[in-house]
Order: sequence, then structure tokens, then C-alpha cells
Amino acid sequence: MSLMPVVLWTDGLVFLLLALIGAFVLFASRHEHMRAPWRRVVRSRVGVATIVVLGFYVVVGLLDTVHFRLALDRQGDDNAETRYSPEVLSLLDLALSGLRERQEKTYSAPFATHLFVKEAIEQPDGTLLRDFPRLEYGGVHLEDPARQRGFDIAWRAAWGALKGLVIWALLSAGVLWLIARSRGETPAATRATILAGRTPIPWRTALVMLGIMLVLSGVVGELALKYHILGTDKVGEDVFYQTLKSIRTGLLIGTLTTLVMLPAAVLLGIMAGYFRGWVDDVIQYLYTTLNSIPGVLLIAAAILLLQVYMSNHADDFASLVERADLRLLFLVLILGVTSWTGLCRLLRGEALKLREVDYVQASTALGVGHFTLIGRHILPNVMHIVLITLVLDFSGLVLAEAVLSYINIGVDPTMNSWGNMINSARLELARDPVVWWSLTAAFVFMFALVLAANLFADVVRDAFDPRLKSAR
Repeated sequence: MSLMPVVLWTDGLVFLLLALIGAFVLFASRHEHMRAPWRRVVRSRVGVATIVVLGFYVVVGLLDTVHFRLALDRQGDDNAETRYSPEVLSLLDLALSGLRERQEKTYSAPFATHLFVKEAIEQPDGTLLRDFPRLEYGGVHLEDPARQRGFDIAWRAAWGALKGLVIWALLSAGVLWLIARSRGETPAATRATILAGRTPIPWRTALVMLGIMLVLSGVVGELALKYHILGTDKVGEDVFYQTLKSIRTGLLIGTLTTLVMLPAAVLLGIMAGYFRGWVDDVIQYLYTTLNSIPGVLLIAAAILLLQVYMSNHADDFASLVERADLRLLFLVLILGVTSWTGLCRLLRGEALKLREVDYVQASTALGVGHFTLIGRHILPNVMHIVLITLVLDFSGLVLAEAVLSYINIGVDPTMNSWGNMINSARLELARDPVVWWSLTAAFVFMFALVLAANLFADVVRDAFDPRLKSAR
């Protein structure tokens, strides 16, 4: 299968972010004062459990970040030039091609075998009967859905759970072998130590959480092959597919915004606190003025300007995906511009305090340059504030995307996001009976991500905050 790689703007930023994370890991591994807090993070049971949950979200997001175009059929002419489809797909689309292509006519409830609304069905004798039509894909393998569906769902769930357990057992055996090899023990002795919970890293908690996630993935994956496990929306698209596709949008809003706001917040905050005087006055005036502008109005104005630009330059976009990606990038930039002020204020206060400590004053007296002093003494001592703020802001940015998309100034309506799902579910709640599954699916997945991020942020804060270190 021939394909042509496509790198969207946000894809490039994701790859840049991964490179920066790799550089930070390399830097932290060489400095004990950075390794020690992260050791406390991975030695926390809550920390490793949330890392496993967040890891599943990250894997789905990365699969949805590798984009390409598939080659079109040459129609028997092997010497013809390869032409590619205008549709931009991702590895996640390829893996979920069954869900993506199985589109029903309209609404259907989770695990349903019939549409949610009645239609006029023509009978063999020519008469019309108003009833719920069978779905084209959901539960189509059942001859008698009313009698067979319950048993079929239970059997497939058990089979999926068994698959998940087998994968978990293989992964656990590999982890056990690696730990035993590193400790110079037999696998039996290492297994007993892990089961007793006597390892520095809580491997028992990590493996239990990994098993839960793999079993859930196995059950969901097996059931999704034959059913719409979260129902379908107004146009018949699978809601579970929409929810998985929305993970990338939530992760990008939460992570790339930090990439945009971090340089300005760190540079201006430290400069304001260290140099003081007119530099401090200018930077304070800048972020005070920016804070006085309502963020929602600024975002709405920027999005409207972008929409005007895209309408006047429609030929510059080869596909709807590229158009939606540009709007997502612009939203990330605007959120970054409006969210750096809080961290800047914190770093300014910390820099004001650090410039008065003895070792900084001694370095100044010895003639050390300002920027050398900032890089060696100020910046390393404010990194705990930077890390804590970034992790805590992640969940807030994920929720901000949902709110902005709900009021139609967020991501493009054609892009899958939890905010767009909630926005579309607003009218569905007025139906009788209520179409509740789109809102519930978006809420559950967003709740799990935000909860895991908040718990992980608490662990990072406890590990990096020097005041908590002294208390311990």
C-alpha cells in the first residue's frame, strides 16, 4: 500500500515538543537535583497509576498525529504516475477503518441493532409499516437480536477480556524478566518482591493498572467490531470513533499551548524580577494590559479574523483537514498568548527573591555576567515552579477547549473534539426520548483525562515543591 506522508502544522509542533522532552530527559538524567524529584514521582503509587492512564491517551494521540495520503488505484496501468487521494488520514484512521467506514443512516443507541427513530418500512406485500429499521452494520450478524444480543455481548466481552489478559501476561513477563535481570535475581524472587510491594518503584500498582487498561481495551475493541458501543450521531457516524479522534485535539490544546507560552513566561518573568527598574515596569505594564482584556473576547476576535482569511484564500487549502489544522494552530497560539501572564508573575516574584540570596550576590561581586548568572543560578531554582504550573495548567486548557468549542469559537466544526461533541449534543438533549450518549461519551473520556492529569499534577507538585520537601 503506497502512501505519501503529510506533515501538518500541529504535527510539526508535536515532533518539536517530543524533541524538547527528549532533551529535557537527557538533561535531567545528568543532574541529581533533577533526577531526585522525578524518582519521587515514579515511586508514588498514584504517580505510576496516572502515568499508565496518560500513556494510553498519549499513544492514541500520537497515532492520530502521523498523517498521510493513500495512493489511488492505477486502473491496470502499472506505468502510470502514482496519484494520491486528497483525503488526509492518520495511523489511527487506518487502525479504526472499520469504525470510520461503518456509517449508519442516523441516530442509534449504544449496542443497538435498530435505529433510534421510527421510519416507514415497506413490507413484502407493498404495505408500509412504521417501525425501527435494522442497522446496516451494528449487530447485523444477529438473526434474532432480541434473543441473541445479550448473550453475544457477554460472550464477546469475555473473549475481549481474555485477549487483554493474555497481552497483559506477556507484557508483565517481559517487565518481570527485565527487573530480575537488572537486580541480579531469579524471576521467582523478583515476582515475590513485586507481589509483596517491596520494590522502590510500585511495580505492583503499575502492572495492576496496566492490566485494567488492557482488559478494558480488549473488551471495547472486541465489542466495537460488531456493535456501535457508544451509539451513532445524527449523521450515523460512530460516536466511539469520534471520541477517540477527539483525544488528539485535547492533548494538543493542553501541551502545545505550553510550548507557545513557556518562552515568553520564563524569559520575561525572570528578566522582570532580576533586572527590576524600567525593565520590570515595562513587563508589568505588558502583562497587566493583556490581563485587562477579556480572554474570550480576544480569542473570538482572533478566530473571526482567521475565518475571514480562510474564506478569502480557500484555494490555499488542499483539504478540510489542513483547514481545520490551521484553525487549531491559531487557537493554540491565541491560548498561549493569553495564558503566559500567570506563570510570568510567579517567576517575577521568585526572581526578586533569588537575586538577593548570598550566592547570587557573591557571583555578581565576582563579575559574573547577568545572563550567565541567570542560566546557572536563577533558572535552575525556578524550574520547580515552571514544571508544577505547566502540569496544573494542562487540565485547565483541556477544559478550555471544550468551553470554547461549545460557544463556536474553538476548533473547526469539522474537527473531532470533545467540545464539538458537547456542542452538537446540546440540541440532542431536547429530543424525546433524549439522545444522551454523545454527551456522556465526551464527558467520560474528558473526565478520565483531566482526573489523571490532576492527580499526576499533585504528585509532581509534592515532589518538586521545596517547601514540601523541607516539611518531609
